Amino acid sequence: MSAEEMQHKLDSIQKIEAAERLAAQGINLADADNPLKQFYDSLNLLPLPITYSDELVRYLPDFKPVPQDIAKALELEGNNKQKAISLSESLGARLMILAADEEDDRYSLWLYSLDNDYMPVDKLCLYAIDEEADLDDFGAEDILQYFTITSDYEIHLMDYSKDAHKTRTEEVFTLDAQRNFQLQKSEELD
Repeated sequence: MSAEEMQHKLDSIQKIEAAERLAAQGINLADADNPLKQFYDSLNLLPLPITYSDELVRYLPDFKPVPQDIAKALELEGNNKQKAISLSESLGARLMILAADEEDDRYSLWLYSLDNDYMPVDKLCLYAIDEEADLDDFGAEDILQYFTITSDYEIHLMDYSKDAHKTRTEEVFTLDAQRNFQLQKSEELD
């Protein structure tokens, strides 16, 4: 059995386990009143393209709180105050940005791809908050994280050095037919 076939079987098992876990909580994905669909449909829409801005990562404009039963059922990142917004759908892509609460109203941003039952398929960290320990290191380089999602669903992640005034790393991801994020390009720029 190839690695790809093995991964497909593992994904199928995980999907069955997730559906069973949801069924135990009274959530039937086949029902017309699927609460996951209702939640996703209730989210505000953020049109593409989007790009990093301080306002987006600090104030989370138009993001809606995620009900705890949904956050738990989907095993979302965060502690208990997650917020989310959906992105424009195209080519079968169903995406949402999750603001995962880390500490004191500070959030990391995760891009989730969802399947036809509104279950997470894959996730990608767009923006992570700085950890205090990282900031206290003597001689640590001050790095800013930037991201862009184009209208054709190319996700660009960049680390910019404030000290050197240049981009240090850039990664480009796309969404494949199974709604997994695929790394297309990764380069360190020194």
